[in-house]
Amino acid sequence: MENINVNPFGDLPQALVEEMLSKSQEVGDALLHVSREVQSKRAALRKNLEDHRLLRRDSEFAVVMPPTTCGVDGACAKEELLSVDILAAAAVALEGLTPPSEKRYWEDPHHHAYVKNEKHDAETYTILRGIMIGMEQILAQKAPHDVIFIDGSLTTPLIFLNQAIGKASVSRNTDMAVSKKLFEILPEALKAYQEVLASTRTDKSWVAMPKYTTHREIGIQLGWDQSYDDRALLTFLLNPGELTKPIEFEQPDEPWHLTYEPCEKEIEAIKNSLTKLRIIYYKPHDWVPALRIEMGPSIASNDYQVATILQAIKYQCSSPSIFEPYPLFIADRMVKSLGGALPTFRSVVTRQMAENYEGDMGEIFLSMHGYRTEKIK
Repeated sequence: MENINVNPFGDLPQALVEEMLSKSQEVGDALLHVSREVQSKRAALRKNLEDHRLLRRDSEFAVVMPPTTCGVDGACAKEELLSVDILAAAAVALEGLTPPSEKRYWEDPHHHAYVKNEKHDAETYTILRGIMIGMEQILAQKAPHDVIFIDGSLTTPLIFLNQAIGKASVSRNTDMAVSKKLFEILPEALKAYQEVLASTRTDKSWVAMPKYTTHREIGIQLGWDQSYDDRALLTFLLNPGELTKPIEFEQPDEPWHLTYEPCEKEIEAIKNSLTKLRIIYYKPHDWVPALRIEMGPSIASNDYQVATILQAIKYQCSSPSIFEPYPLFIADRMVKSLGGALPTFRSVVTRQMAENYEGDMGEIFLSMHGYRTEKIK
């Protein structure tokens, strides 16, 4: 078979590639120093955790059968054309590894999608992102599974929705289709978000699992070096099967802000729930980094629900090639394809337009031309 050489640096100039590679030793030495420093302090930091009684093992909890699970994730994309923008948002909910499989009724559809053309406007992506996060909450609330994994932080919907409402409420944006769609789904989305945060049901546990975080709740409490966030340090400190006790979620300097007059009751409940969130770090296997798990206080105080969540994570992270629960991994892979699908969607639309246009075909192809330089495969 013929060998195919693939340039990992793409079309970068050779001189630029060489300059980047010349920095590799410097970067590698710096990272190696950090790793050695953490390793040298590991015993002391673990003792610090033990002295504050923050360490537990999953074997301390009741043995439960692998629960039913699903993962919820979303994505949005904006294709900027000469004449208009094409906006797309999607959210999907996917069941975890089976068995077990959820026997309770799961309302269709298990995904939501929004695709629309819109006038050029710098704010449309922010509004579109609000639609995406709203659709995620609606799917998560309706899932009947024992454990529902949500990608990102439990605070992210409030931030995205607040930004989207602010942009959509500007007078020049209120007539846009994307703004109308946002306000159409807001009542249901906010109600769903309220239920997810409160998590008062004992037969369902909603938990958020952000991949990237800068939070330092444990580091602040124990006086750790500010150079490291909790997840990075705990990945090296926790042994497989260990977790931290639930602690309070780090609150912002200013109160949580979200305003939408028709849903004041739900918003007040949301803000109240956000002040009571709890977090746990758990390392289910030696090949998995410490996972940050965000949950409502009623879940964190119920050992059976915590045991169910731990069993769900351990069961759904059973492959060394997956660094997060399987349904979140698959949902993430699916929705990340959205951006790459938009150019193909544009081609289909262009062809349909060309078939029905009576004028110069060149006008169609110019108007549907993208601003961005397209990658040649």
